[in-house]
Amino acid sequence: MGTKTIRLDDEAYERLASRKREDESFSDVVKRVTGERSLLEIAGIFSDDEAETMRETVAERR
Repeated sequence: MGTKTIRLDDEAYERLASRKREDESFSDVVKRVTGERSLLEIAGIFSDDEAETMRETVAERR
């Protein structure tokens, strides 16, 4: 298994570090916090207008 370097701003790092248990690596924290979820679990939680706003925001940032 390889490794990747990621960049976090200070706030993101602090949030992640606050969830880190003494016996965990940061990789362990990310795996625990993100879990194994399907995109189907979030289907329907946004209104059509909210979903369109999100699509537009994503497109602009690409």
